[in-house]
Amino acid sequence: MPPRRRARYDEDAAPYGRRSSSGVPVEEDGPYDESEGEDEDERRGDRAGEPRRRRAVLNAVSAGRLGLRYIADLTSKDTEGVTSVEPVENGWLVDVEVVEDRRIPSTSDMLSIYECQVDDEGNLMSYRRTRTYRRGAGAYGGGP
Repeated sequence: MPPRRRARYDEDAAPYGRRSSSGVPVEEDGPYDESEGEDEDERRGDRAGEPRRRRAVLNAVSAGRLGLRYIADLTSKDTEGVTSVEPVENGWLVDVEVVEDRRIPSTSDMLSIYECQVDDEGNLMSYRRTRTYRRGAGAYGGGP
């Protein structure tokens, strides 16, 4: 089986994004950098020279995906998945399960839960490891 490609938070979501002849992505405005209503502002005379930034709309699914990508990139470890996504003031709290140490048999693997806070625009604000446990023991102790 080919190795699984780890998605990165800084890659285009679209697999067929525009690229230059050298293969480097062409700089484009991201979804959060687009100006909205510039013509209206110019007609009204409000901040004619400054484009307004559209407020990012981040839902639980996209916050979970971002949290998973951030943790995978920062820890350079295999992620098992998102275990929880919770709205907090000015963003989201995402818990991600990570394989810290692979062992034989796999029921002895050491896993960890990482908690990361993502703001409303999708930026990582903080992350920390909150718990480490053996795969067979479960996240909160006890046996299978």
